[in-house]
Amino acid sequence: MRIPLPHLPAVRPLGRCTVTDGALNLFYTAAGFVCRFTGSELHLHLNAGFTLYEPWLSVELNGAWIARFPVAAGESEICLFRGMTPGVPKTVRVLKDVQAMHDDPGHFVQVTGLSAPDGEFLPLPEPAYRLEFVGDSITSGEGALGAQCEEDWVSPFFSAENHYARLTADALGADWRIVSQSGWGLLSSWENDPHRRVLDFYDTVCGLAAGAHNEALGAQQPYDFAAWPADAVILNLGTNDDGAMNNPPWVDPVTGEAFAQRPTPEHLAELEQSAVDALKNIRRRNPGALLVWAYGMLGEGRMGAVLRAAVARYTAETGDARAFYLALPAATPQTLGARQHPGAACHRQAADVLTAFLQEKLAARSKPEHHS
Repeated sequence: MRIPLPHLPAVRPLGRCTVTDGALNLFYTAAGFVCRFTGSELHLHLNAGFTLYEPWLSVELNGAWIARFPVAAGESEICLFRGMTPGVPKTVRVLKDVQAMHDDPGHFVQVTGLSAPDGEFLPLPEPAYRLEFVGDSITSGEGALGAQCEEDWVSPFFSAENHYARLTADALGADWRIVSQSGWGLLSSWENDPHRRVLDFYDTVCGLAAGAHNEALGAQQPYDFAAWPADAVILNLGTNDDGAMNNPPWVDPVTGEAFAQRPTPEHLAELEQSAVDALKNIRRRNPGALLVWAYGMLGEGRMGAVLRAAVARYTAETGDARAFYLALPAATPQTLGARQHPGAACHRQAADVLTAFLQEKLAARSKPEHHS
């Protein structure tokens, strides 16, 4: 018999999810759930849809990545495992590999329940920390799976597994959440569209998931920061702003007004101010968190200096000593992945640097209690 996840309190949702009609709605990259289960067999029940970009899910069993599959449109049932020793606890984690698809309003995936012939769900240990990651295609896991020759923009080349956020969180025993969208930036997208700014949607569950159906699933609802107080917010934004400086202006199809980022002193100052404002806004919503602008997996370029200056200015203006800039290792020809994005090896290198940094900074302060 299928049991909805809200009826299984020992099963922990992951990511900025909502619940409607007993279904867990997964939006951003790495949304999903984790559980400890003693049965010999476990089945996952799903409902999904898409027009352009199908959802993909990954399955982990006892810390090992054992399966990955596209989710068919409509209702489906997937056997996560069977024939295993009954009574022995198994830790199962299911993650959405694909980002929320702003350009496909028909894209959605819901976990409608779990079913099994035997076994029970056991309580999970509390996470050591809560980490939130805010970024663009790198933080969406684009290119973290797939051959270097791949150039098609399709769902299979997104990965929550080969991902610096997952690797960092697992190394620290942390729960984590992602807010990201490929091609978007601080002031515009890579093609200079000023309406595609990730932080414009930061205060909603997943406001960039467009369309009436996603709205009905709760994507546009205000996000409750107090219900999941982050210990650290890691920003990895700026790569698309840098790229936009080399691209033609974006022209509003309605007004005819053009917008273009350019590497002029005036515009770089505007970018710096936008980063300072971003840190102030994120601090207001996350009063207890470390703020880390971790950047450089596709090179620091022009934005590295801008972001370093922004963090220094923010600290000087606010007196907040818990904000930092952290340079991440840049992808090389050997660590590049699909679509000219960081590959799995680059994500591992970035995770090693970020893990060591967070370990030191988080250990240096008293850790607040966490409650389910």
